[in-house]
This record gives sequence, C-alpha cells and structure tokens, in this order.
Amino acid sequence: MKIAVIGTGYVGLVTAAGLAEFGHEVIGADKVADKIRRINQGEVPIFEPGLDKLLAASLKRGNLRFTHDLGQTIQAADVIFVCVGTPPQDDGSADMSQIEEVSRMIAENLNGYKVVVEKSTVPVKTSLWIKRIISLYKKTDQTFDVASNPEFLREGSAVSDFLNPDRIIIGVETERARDYLVKIYDKAKDRVFVTNIDTAELIKHASNSFLALKISYINLISNLCEKTDADVEQVAKGMGLDPRIGGLFLRAGLGYGGSCFPKDIKALVKIGEDLGVNMDLLREADRINFDRIRVYMEKVRKALWILKDKTIAVLGLSFKPETDDIREAPSIRVIKELLTEGALVRLYDPEAAANMKTVFPEDSARVTYCRTPLDATEGAHALLLITEWDEFRTLDWPAIRRLMANPIVVDGRNMFDPQNLRGLGFEYYSIGRA
Repeated sequence: MKIAVIGTGYVGLVTAAGLAEFGHEVIGADKVADKIRRINQGEVPIFEPGLDKLLAASLKRGNLRFTHDLGQTIQAADVIFVCVGTPPQDDGSADMSQIEEVSRMIAENLNGYKVVVEKSTVPVKTSLWIKRIISLYKKTDQTFDVASNPEFLREGSAVSDFLNPDRIIIGVETERARDYLVKIYDKAKDRVFVTNIDTAELIKHASNSFLALKISYINLISNLCEKTDADVEQVAKGMGLDPRIGGLFLRAGLGYGGSCFPKDIKALVKIGEDLGVNMDLLREADRINFDRIRVYMEKVRKALWILKDKTIAVLGLSFKPETDDIREAPSIRVIKELLTEGALVRLYDPEAAANMKTVFPEDSARVTYCRTPLDATEGAHALLLITEWDEFRTLDWPAIRRLMANPIVVDGRNMFDPQNLRGLGFEYYSIGRA
C-alpha cells in the first residue's frame, strides 16, 4: 500500500517514519523545497529522541522518501495522511486554512479511489468540510473517503508512542476505508478502536483537555497546601493510589504548555460554545493554568524583594523535558517578567536555547545564554528551575553554592529535595510544600 504524508512538521515526520518502519511505502511531502532537501540528506529539523535513527533507517531501506511535489505525491498514493498545522486563532478556534489548501490540492489530483485521513488535530465535523471541498473542486468522478486517525504523540517520547501505541483511534464512514486503515496498522491491530468520524475527532480534544484538567486541579490543590501544613506531593501520591484516579499528570508546578494542551483546551471550549454547550469547567482549568506564573513570580519576589539589577539563573527553557519546543513554554512568561522588572537573566537548556534566541536575542547586558548549568549560576542572586530535565537531578550543588551571589533556589517543578538543599545552605522555595 502506498501512503502519502502531507506535512513534515512534528506529527508528519514521526508519522512518515513510523509508517515506513511498519513496512509501508511512504512518501512525505511538503511545499517547502529546502526543508525537503535537508530531510532527504538525513537532517532532522526538530529534536525528538530516536527520530533521526528511525528516519535514517527507512531512507536507507528505500521505503521512505520526501518530496516537495505534492501533486505527484497525491496521485501516487492510496492513502493520504494530512498532517499540516491547525494553529490557534485569537478566539481559540483552529485556523483550518492549511487543511483547506491540502483538500483542494487532493481534489485537483484525484486520479483514483483514495482514503484521506485527518491526522492533524481538528475540530469535530471537520470531515464534512474536507468532503465538501474535495467534492466541489475535483475534476473527475473518482470516489474517495475521509477518515480520522488522531495522533497521541507526546513530545520527548513520540517515536515510542507511535511504534508502541496504547490505542489507535480510527473514525470511518465506510467499510472500505475501515479495511484500508486497519490493514495499515495490522502490526498493532489489537489496539485499534473503530468509531464514526465525529467520535474520533472528539476523542483527541477530549483526551488532552482532560489531562490539562488534572494538571490544573493539582495546582489548585497546591495553593491550598501552601495555606496549610499539607504537602502537595503526598496529597498527589495519596490520590494516585486510587486506581480510579491514577498518579499521572498529578504533578504540581508551573502548569502545562506546548503545542497541544493550551491549543486543544481553548479549541474544545470554542467548539462547545459554538454548539451551545457551557464549557466553563474547561475555561476555569485554563485560567488556573495561566495563573501559575503569577503564583511562581510571587515566590521569586518573596525571596528577592527587588528584582532590578539582580542576576537570575533560569534552568530549563523548553515547555517540557526531551524536546526543543518552546511553544507556550512557561519559561517565556517568567523571563518576560524578569526582564520587565529589570533583572539580568542567564539562561540554560540542553536543547531549546536556539529556539529561545528567536524570542529573546542574546544581549550581553541583560540576556546571556550559557553552555552549562554551572555557567548559568555564576554570580546569580537566585536559581529558577523551570523545566525538569534529567541532567538537573545530578547538579553539583556545593559548586553552585560557591558560584552564586545568593544561595536561593525557586523550584517550579518540585524537582529537588528541600532538606538536602537546605542542609547545603540554600534558601529553598517550591510548589505546595512547606
């Protein structure tokens, strides 16, 4: 079976490489010719553990290639996975212009029966618009089906998530489309769950919004803990022992970021309200998440009083570990507030520094990007932990204590042991812990 993957962003690259690993003949296509040239040379434009090796193996086998000729790619394929962006608009709704653009291109190149698969995260009922666009613009009487196959890829473990999925959601209208997609995922057929298209489209938004809800909930509880003698870490552990709740996503901290949770929860709110459904529960979850930076910065000010002209070490810039993605990263708002109040920032992240430089260009007077965590702490009046990269678990604290101007740590992820740091002479602040 010949498969086309339209769009070579995060989802598209992982999908193309993963489907090729399953043994299919895959063509990845993108209209940006220079990007395609670099991918074909083995250059991976994003940081995702294991993706470079997966792409290289399939390119070497010859069952994966990339091209900027979208028309030819569509004509050659039996199944077309649409993996283009659906960025948020000001009102929270998804910008569907790239979906429409690809739909029109499919219509213009429809030369036989094809299954058009929504892989991008799209609002419920999107399949109706794709069908309408292709039907309006197609030049032949060839038939096609639209299907939904939402992605559940976590940045930092996307390769493993694709090759060893916990579930594969397939939304279809016809048995023919169902057979095509079930065959594609034959190696994981025991995890395939088939629904109608509306259900499949909604599962993605509903899943991410629920996880965001759990994060905001435990952060709300952390606020209560700080007003009492309760410890949010122990509260979360006690809750997680209940199998009906589980411990995943019950980590108090700076809240969620990235390309999925903030966008998807806003999109689901907009979808619901357009359909006349009260979505205040999700609105409040998003408000709590937005408020986390205010809560955190209050801790920073409590520790330092005045931020003007003080040097602050910021460890972790990506929105989560094991990715270079800074979209909706809490670090951005923290750094903005620090700079607004006149602080000097020394920044370190093992992967995301290059991306962050597009937001905060290096400025020797106010913004410095450092090569190591130790470099970042030199002369600092406080250390702010924003992203819990594993390498921070083995920091040389005695050396950091000697390098810092003031031994103050404000831990936004509850990564460190309070007793250990206080025993080493640090003033330590965390989230929801006494």
